[in-house]
Amino acid sequence: MIESISKLWATHKAWIVVGALVIYSSVLVAARYTNKTPSVPTLVLKRGDFIDSLQFRGEVKALKSISIDVPNDAGDFQILKIAQDGSSIKQGDVIAEFDKTSTEQNLAQYRTGLKSAQAEIEQARAQARLTEEDDRTAVMKAQFDVDSAKLDVSKQEVVSKIEGGEAKLKLADAEQKLVEVKQTLQSDRISSKSTIDSTIKASEKAAYDVQRAEHALGGMEIKSPLTGMISLVSVWHGNSASPFKPGDKAWPGAPLAEIPDISTLRISARVEETERSRLALQQPATVHMDAISDRDFTGKLEQISTIATSDFTGGWPFPRNFDLKIALDQQDPRLKPGMTAQVTVVVEKIPDALAIPVQASFQKSGQTVAYIWSGSKFEERAIEIGRRSGDRILILNGLSPDDRVALADPTTKE
Repeated sequence: MIESISKLWATHKAWIVVGALVIYSSVLVAARYTNKTPSVPTLVLKRGDFIDSLQFRGEVKALKSISIDVPNDAGDFQILKIAQDGSSIKQGDVIAEFDKTSTEQNLAQYRTGLKSAQAEIEQARAQARLTEEDDRTAVMKAQFDVDSAKLDVSKQEVVSKIEGGEAKLKLADAEQKLVEVKQTLQSDRISSKSTIDSTIKASEKAAYDVQRAEHALGGMEIKSPLTGMISLVSVWHGNSASPFKPGDKAWPGAPLAEIPDISTLRISARVEETERSRLALQQPATVHMDAISDRDFTGKLEQISTIATSDFTGGWPFPRNFDLKIALDQQDPRLKPGMTAQVTVVVEKIPDALAIPVQASFQKSGQTVAYIWSGSKFEERAIEIGRRSGDRILILNGLSPDDRVALADPTTKE
């Protein structure tokens, strides 16, 4: 009897141990299953501001710029030095310097010609004075002869007829001579004046040549009229188009460079037709320059074109876009025309909104869903989307704050 009781107790004890082990294992498995880690990255949702914005690419452009050209008042210019393309320059700095040798030689020649012309004027005036004195003397002598002849003619009543006739002939000759010398005086005056005027014109031409050469010599150094950045202009010389460089010969009036007015820098961009209606003048914008990574700029929409134009850089078929101009609120000496930028225009700010990243939404069976982590597994849930802005989606229905959404499709097998 005692032996039977001992066997029964041993069996019962064994079942108790087994039951305890089963319960312990179940607790471990349940705990492990409950604390299971999601197989994909997740995000816990929180309410906040939903920023509805448009993003597009832009380029820095200057509305105004000053053109720097080769002077027009000389021959070919040999370039000795020229500023580097894209370099910063201050007002008064030398942009380009040309060889002065030929211009200095021309100036010396013109100055010599001017002195010679001025000497010819004095010589012509002196000669005119001498001729005038000679002619006046001749007129006075002729007038005296006329007066003398008249006196002789007045004596014809007391002299013979022959002597009276001779006196009349002498008077006629003297009067004719007086007319001739007076005509000579007038003719010499006109001739002298013409000679003097001709030498004066030659002197004025020589003075103009000197002035032009002096101005050209002053233009052998072209200085910057303002502070900014130099943009060398490509011109056709030879068989290709390229900016001038030291050693090249430039012709009068040839374009050398442009200096954009920094105060007129704008961000030029293009926006699609579907997004044009969401934009308005004075909307705030944030601009991030690709070449200036340490800061962002703020600005406002200053201009929106009313007519769409074809964008020939957009591939075939060419899209029709609207031109935008964004005025920046800040200036930076590093800003240069040609820089590219990412422009973000805030269209609307929705407070206390629920939003998820784009990668947290999926298309399943014709509807948009999200996967919610429910303790030990993901639960598929249909969601209603309000709008999308960049990489964020505004959620209208289907999700709640503190939901933990999957950032990748958990049903996809690796």
